[in-house]
Formats: sequence, structure tokens, C-alpha cells
Amino acid sequence: MTSFEDLPIRDDLRGRTPYGAPQKVVPVALNVNENTHPIPEDVAHDIVARVAAAILQLNRYPDREFTELREAFAGYLGHGLGPEQIWAANGSNEVLQHLLQAFGGPGRRALGFSPTYSMYSLLASGTGTEWIDAPRDAEYELSAETAVAAIEQHDPDLVFLCAPNNPTGTPVPIETVRAVADAARGIVIVDEAYFEFTEPGAPSALTLLEGRPRLVVSRTMSKAFAFAGARVGYLAADPAVIDALRLVRLPYHLSVLTQAAALAALAHSDEMLAMVDEIRGQRERIERELERLGFHPYRSGSNFVLFGGVDDPAALWQALLEQGVLIRDIGLPGSLRVSAGTEAETTAFLEAIARFAPAAANRIGS
Repeated sequence: MTSFEDLPIRDDLRGRTPYGAPQKVVPVALNVNENTHPIPEDVAHDIVARVAAAILQLNRYPDREFTELREAFAGYLGHGLGPEQIWAANGSNEVLQHLLQAFGGPGRRALGFSPTYSMYSLLASGTGTEWIDAPRDAEYELSAETAVAAIEQHDPDLVFLCAPNNPTGTPVPIETVRAVADAARGIVIVDEAYFEFTEPGAPSALTLLEGRPRLVVSRTMSKAFAFAGARVGYLAADPAVIDALRLVRLPYHLSVLTQAAALAALAHSDEMLAMVDEIRGQRERIERELERLGFHPYRSGSNFVLFGGVDDPAALWQALLEQGVLIRDIGLPGSLRVSAGTEAETTAFLEAIARFAPAAANRIGS
């Protein structure tokens, strides 16, 4: 059988593996940072009604500028933003791809702070953009001094700040974001996919947009809005950035159905986000209990917890899977990651891992 390596694939893609996480049918799946709470029934009915109405227009192309949706996103974000400062696409990954297509490419470099979201380097590779990994501080934190030093060393065309960071959950201080935005000559992308889960009152990078035309703030509906299956991401930036993204997007890239579903969810944003406090509470519960069990949970501002103190991550991952609990081995030495789910899901995870607390975990790998 022919493999893709036998085809005339681009040389810079040889040896690479596609992004992905194990997909298994288990009672408790806490491995991909989904919001495991179901959409409220009344909101689901409104989404269905709007999508049904949109189906009657499927013979026509959608609004190419998704004007109503951009107005809704601007209203949701606040901060005095207007629709001319908003862009959206099929998940935040496509939003980021548009940015790399417009501002990256051959001969240009993108910088991120490792470990961070693995799709950044994959998207960079797909657009012919050189990817540079810069180090973080201890405990996966990122100070302004460390970030600015990397920018001065590498002079990148794009900088990616994941805030809070995936896969570590680490919040990024607003002082670090400000310092990076002021030090970089290129586009600075602050990926706030998990921002709704940060501590209440924490400032968003949206507060820094005014007067910084090369700063971009990306968001998603996949996490806090429990909308992962709908694939809707968006960003806020200077109108000139939005104009640049129009040059690289595919025609009519947001379907009528996607726009209708997203508008319905945004119309119920308060109800959709009511579950965020509960998820944050379950995250804090996981942190407390993992520490009590002898693991090392890292500081998190997201809907998941990375924890160290694991002697054999692969063995512990498999042992939990056999208990019906799926979490994530992301390849960081001595660490695993778990999403904060419902109270029942969190209980199932904690009861399962308690059997393999560090003293017992030593026996798993032996």
C-alpha cells in the first residue's frame, strides 16, 4: 500500500505527524479540554430553530462578511469594539491559519514559548513559516523579561502568546502581554481560548488593543460556550488586520448554518456561560485533591489541570483508561493533564487516580 511518504509531498512536511488525541469511547472522557456540560435545553431549541430557518436559504451563498455575527461578537466582547475589528472562522485554528497566511510564509519566522499549543508550529509549517521555540520560566510561567529577551534574540515576524497557556494552563500576566506587544515589530497574537475560565477580574489582552495595530486577540466558542462541535473561532484586532485577512480567506468560509448556530448561542451568552463558575470550581477541586494525593498540580487559569509527580505517565494513563477514565498524556516528562468536567466526572477521576497516588504509581511502572 502506498503511504503519503511515497508521494511528492513537500520536504518540510516529511516525518511530521498530524495533530490529534486518542479518541476512545469511555464513561469519563477528560482528555481534550472540552466543556463536558451539555447545552441548556432552551438554548438548544433556539439553535435548532435558527438553523432550521437557515436551511431554507441553503440555495444561496452565506453573507460573505458575516456582518450580523461580527456585530454579535463585538457586543459580547465589549471594550468599545466595533464589528470592523472582528474576524471569525471555522474554529480558532482557522483564525490562526489566516493570520499565518497573511503575515507569515517563506522567509518569515513565528515565535512561541514552549511547551505551548502544538497547532501553532503545525500551522506555521503548513504556511511555510519557520517556527522558533523559546523557553519558559520555572513552573511553566512566562515573565515579561523572559519573553522580551526571546523577541530581542530572534526578531520574529509573529509572536504567539497562549493566555492561559495550553497545555500547561498557566495564566500569562497582562504585564507580559504588554511588554511583548511593545517589544515586537511584527504581529503579536494573544490566544485567549480559555480566557473565560481565568480568575474573575483578570484583565484581558483586549484592554491593550487601542493604539497597538499589530496586536491580535483570538478567542473561541469551543470551550466556555460548550460549542466545540460547531467550530467557531474569532478574533479582535485593528481594522487593517481584518482587511489583510480578507486576502487569504476562502470565499464564503462561514456557512449559513454555522452563522445561525453561533448567533443563537451568543444571544444566550449569559445562560451559556453560567456553567463556567462550576467548571472553575471543579478545576480548583482537582488541584486541591491532586496535591493532597502527592501529585504536583501546576497553576491553572483554564478548564484543565496539568500535574506532575508521575513516575510513569504512560502506565498511569493506561491504568486510568482501564478504570474508564480518559485523560491526556501530552509528552511532558512526569506529567499528565486532565480536563475539569462535571462534578460527577471529576469525582470519577479523583476516585480512580487515588488508587494510583505516587506511592502506588511507583508500582504501576515496575
